[in-house]
Formats: sequence, structure tokens, C-alpha cells
Amino acid sequence: MIVARDWAGKRFAVLGLARSGVATVRALLAAGARVVAWDSDLEKREAILPGTGRGTSEAGGGVYPLAISPVEGPIHHPLDGPPPRAGEELHVSEFGDLQKFDAFVVSPGVPLNTHPLAAEARTARIPIIGDIELFAQARRDLPAHKVVGITGTNGKSTTTALVHHLLETAGVPTLMGGNIGLPVLGQAPLPEGGVYVLELSSYQIDLTHTLDCEVAVLLNVTPDHLDRYDGFEAYAASKARLFAMQSAAHEAVIAIGDAPSAAIARSLSTRGEHLTKIAPGVCLDQSRWPALQGPHNAQNVLAAIAVAKALGLNEAAIDRGLATFAGLPHRMERVATIGGVTYVNDSKATNPDSTAPALAAYPRIHWILGGRAKGDDLDACVAHFGNVVRAYTIGEAGSRFAAVLDGKVAVEEAKTLDAAVAHATENAVAGDVVLLSPACASFDQYRDYEERGAAFRAAVEALR
Repeated sequence: MIVARDWAGKRFAVLGLARSGVATVRALLAAGARVVAWDSDLEKREAILPGTGRGTSEAGGGVYPLAISPVEGPIHHPLDGPPPRAGEELHVSEFGDLQKFDAFVVSPGVPLNTHPLAAEARTARIPIIGDIELFAQARRDLPAHKVVGITGTNGKSTTTALVHHLLETAGVPTLMGGNIGLPVLGQAPLPEGGVYVLELSSYQIDLTHTLDCEVAVLLNVTPDHLDRYDGFEAYAASKARLFAMQSAAHEAVIAIGDAPSAAIARSLSTRGEHLTKIAPGVCLDQSRWPALQGPHNAQNVLAAIAVAKALGLNEAAIDRGLATFAGLPHRMERVATIGGVTYVNDSKATNPDSTAPALAAYPRIHWILGGRAKGDDLDACVAHFGNVVRAYTIGEAGSRFAAVLDGKVAVEEAKTLDAAVAHATENAVAGDVVLLSPACASFDQYRDYEERGAAFRAAVEALR
């Protein structure tokens, strides 16, 4: 795991005990810090410290609203010396007065603009940080390395995974973390010369203050998460902070296809050769990269190439990596080709803006869409209706979207995903694509977009 020696003896309050929260607690304890942790979910409290939340303290024998019990298992791995006495270093309880802590570590899911503890920490002038800031603090204790930070409203997962793959293919020690993969603090440090590739949401950037990325990437800024910000400009400013934390001599890569991103690039114009701008509409031969189709992936590829070159990869290594990249599950994922018909799982496309690039990627599409709609229209997709041979609507929005599409493309209400796959297969001919790109959330019929994508895969596999 990744730790900083500076944490030894300090006191941390950790709010949120999902995967990154648990990794944070373990890393802090391993460094010799004292931790009070809390999650509103009793099961998460029980998992990290058995015996808490039941009203009985195994350590002290008394009765408390939230008990403190012995640390069990491998949760404490001190850098030096024996482990502390049971219950001494980790408490699972509400925090009380935050002024007694050196830092307040919160999950990115905690809304800093409305959460009362965040307001209390600001009043007490206690730093509010996340696990990425802790990683930034630990960097001085790690073998010599570089960090790539990638943000943007859309495309950051694919670009992060692609950069990681290019490095891996080239034989460079690398790991990816942040908003993708395993929590970065829970992973083993890379050897000298390694590269950490981090996907960074605006929420994570808000909790980070000292991360100086050797390469920082911005893919786009479009309206999103506005419930967490005082307007769109504040959201864009959050993305810009990734570059404000950088040394001027480090590399910035910015796609300038939208006005906010272009403005951020202009603000960095003094960086000269250390600023790479990616213009929209650049034509690429994407036929060699099956998992990287569509104009949005052309931008992702250009950003990844710019990063790879900044890190010293040669063109041959980059070409090998692009050709072998398998893509991410549920993001324009090629599931199978049966009888010349290709089946693509884009279940992660939960709104029309994210579906539009998939519709632009193929010339003959049998489009499966619907679910729980986030709006009443498909306006973002209209420009690509010419690529749709036939549409098949499912779920709550099925009837509404069938009416929207009527007269524009051939459409039928399939109601269920299984029926949509079956009907699309009957109508498709060799060279066509059957595309699940729902433009809707999944919660009317599935637990999440991943379960919906898995159901699509299963329906396709049943055709063999």
C-alpha cells in the first residue's frame, strides 16, 4: 500500500467507508496515524471494525451509542514497531469536535456544498481532503515516478484505460486508479520509472490541493453535476484546478472542442511547448482500432497519443497499444459478431448526449434505446438518425421515445431487452450493427447500467 511517513502521529477523521475509504483508513494506520472513521451504513462500519454500532464495546466493556472494539485482522500494518493496543488507533464513531483533527478525509460522494460536517470543517479551518490528496502527499516517499491526471465530463475512463494500456504494452510499470480501478492508496507502489494514471472527477479534484501531475489532461467540459456547484462556471473552474496545481514546466493536454475547455487552454498559453491543444474534427483512420470507434474516441485517441509521447513512448509502441486495446465494459464494447452482424454494448450511455457519439460511429445501426429517461427529447442524437436502420424501444421511456422517433426512423416498441435483441437480429444483415445505447438510466428494469449490459451480453450469447 502507499503511505507517507508524515502521517505518523497525526489524527484524521475519515467520512465514508466504501472501497476508497477503507483503503484510506488502512494506509493511514499503516503510517502510524490515529483515525476516527464513520459511515452512515452500519454494514460498512461493521466490516472495517467488527463490533461497532451494536451498543457494546468489546474493548472497554461499557455501553455506548457507537462502540469501539478491537482492531482485528490485517487492518493495521505499522511501518515500524509492534501494532498498537486494541482499539487505540482506529475508532469507528461520530467525530465530535473536528478541531482535534489534522485533516478531514471525505469520500468524493460527499456533497461539500451542503454537508454540515464540511461546513463545520471549513469553520474550524481543518483541511478537507480526499484520497488523491493523500496520494499527492505520499509521492515524496515513493520511488521516482510520474503521474498522469485525466479529467473531463465524458471520455475520461476510456482515455485513462487507454493510456494505461499503451504504457503496459510498452513495458512501462504502471497502474491506474482514482475514479477507475482499485483505490490508489491500496495498491503496491510502483518501482522506479513507473507511471500512475489517474482518472479524476471534479469531486476528486475539489478534494485535492497539491497534486502536481507530470501530464494533466482535459477532454471536455459540458453541463453535469450542477447540483454540486454554484452554476456551470464553478463546475468548469473545478476542472481547471487540475492545471493550477501543476508546475508550469509540466505537460498540459487539452481538447478545445467546447468553449470552457478552450478558455482553460487560453489561460495556459504562456506554457508554450508544454501545452498541447487537440482541435475538434481531426480525421483519423480508426479502422485499425476496433474498440475505438466514433468521433469521441478519435479525440480520446489523440489525447492518449499526446500523453504517450510526453512520456517518451515511440510511435511503434503507441501503434501496438492502440491496435490491442480491448476497450472498457459497457462503453461501445464489441460483444460478438454473428453472421456478419456486430453486437455492441454501450449500456453506459445513460443520456442522449452520451449516445450521440455511438450513433455517429457506424453507418447501419439497429438501435436499442429506452429505460428511465432523464429528459423528454433525443435532440442530441438527431444529427445521426441517418445511420439508424431501425430503432427498438424498451422500458419506461419506450412509448415516449417511439413517438419521438416516429416519422424520422423506422421504430417499434420492443418493451424488453430480450425482445429488442431478437427483433434486431431478425432484421439485421451482414455488415449491420446491433447497438444497445439506451440514452436512459437503467433503474426501471435493472439494478444499474452494468446489469443491463450483462443482460444484453447474455441475450447475444444465446443467439450462438
